[in-house]
Amino acid sequence: MARFFVIAIMATYALVTGGCAQRLPPLPLHYSQEIAPLGITHSRFYPDTDLATMEAIGKLSIERERKSAPGGKLPPAQFLAISGGGDNGAFGAGLMCGWTQRGDRPEFRLVTGVSTGALSAPFAFLGPEYDHKLEQVYTQTTASDVFVARPKLFAAIAADAMTDTAPLREMISRFVDDLMMQRIAEEYGKGRLLLIMTTNLDQGRPVIWNIGAIAESRHPKARDLVIDILVASSAIPGVFPPVMISVEKGGNEYQEMHVDGGAMAQTFLYPPNFSLERLSRKQGVNRKRSAYIIRNGRLFRDEAEVSRQTLSVAAHAASTMIAANGTNDTFRIYMTTRRDGVAYNLAYIGDDFTEPYVGPFDRTYMTKLFNHGFELGKSGNPWHHAPPGYENE
Repeated sequence: MARFFVIAIMATYALVTGGCAQRLPPLPLHYSQEIAPLGITHSRFYPDTDLATMEAIGKLSIERERKSAPGGKLPPAQFLAISGGGDNGAFGAGLMCGWTQRGDRPEFRLVTGVSTGALSAPFAFLGPEYDHKLEQVYTQTTASDVFVARPKLFAAIAADAMTDTAPLREMISRFVDDLMMQRIAEEYGKGRLLLIMTTNLDQGRPVIWNIGAIAESRHPKARDLVIDILVASSAIPGVFPPVMISVEKGGNEYQEMHVDGGAMAQTFLYPPNFSLERLSRKQGVNRKRSAYIIRNGRLFRDEAEVSRQTLSVAAHAASTMIAANGTNDTFRIYMTTRRDGVAYNLAYIGDDFTEPYVGPFDRTYMTKLFNHGFELGKSGNPWHHAPPGYENE
């Protein structure tokens, strides 16, 4: 089936590429680890190959945390990973706000986000003072606040997506203001990390962006770059336009095409090839660590009667693969945390939420899902301590 989709996409590309918007050449793969957008050190890394940068960021984080900790003694560390899921992001937003209401929500040393999780991650990173904005995004947003549909024939032949996400960019720009950038930079200075994943579609590789380093740089274009990253991380290929990020090498200009981080993973905590336990030993760190993973979706795709039509079969197959990919992420993170001695906590939308899904970014649906997540967070017991099948170990 995967081969079929590749062939279909290649055939479509061959038919329509002549009418598509032009672009600068992509950055060659062999330059990728040499280039830092805007010249900002440690602004990003490729998790499949760039272990040295991951370890350097981790070491710097520990050093800064020690300087800001009373007596240099490090407290227990909590990590948060927020998944993709489109408008189902209302679940995680509600859970975080309910957790605040309960009164025992921790300050997370690490927050990661993919797709809709990338949009909520900065609010979660900065803590309860941003809860009202997090609630606003997921209870007052409608489809018109996110995208404008393009004429279908034009979009298929001459455009780079079926919609225009100018409204989404405008909304993100309102929230990611200079004050938010300043606050992120301050927290990065204390050793806290905010990481967002996109997919470099030219190279077919995940890219993890260190938002704190970008904010701390005070580069005049840093805010624009962060906005680009958040828009790119939620750019569903073919539905939302990709984001072109400009880079320069040896006086030559290139453009990287970035799309939804969910093309690579629905959730990430830290790459499996990065050993948190090994870094801790090197840095003399011995403390309790806990990870909280919010899956903005169910563990399995909802049952549906699939019509014997090409588009229906393809759409349900794609949604099945995405759901399976998200579930696999929960297992991958579980095995990584178990290896490194990190307590595992997983929350997801369960069968007790029965509101029918009526369409993208329906305000009634999102508000009810937000309230459902809120009550779970407030209860203090939304967490599973292992993925399905491992819970009785």
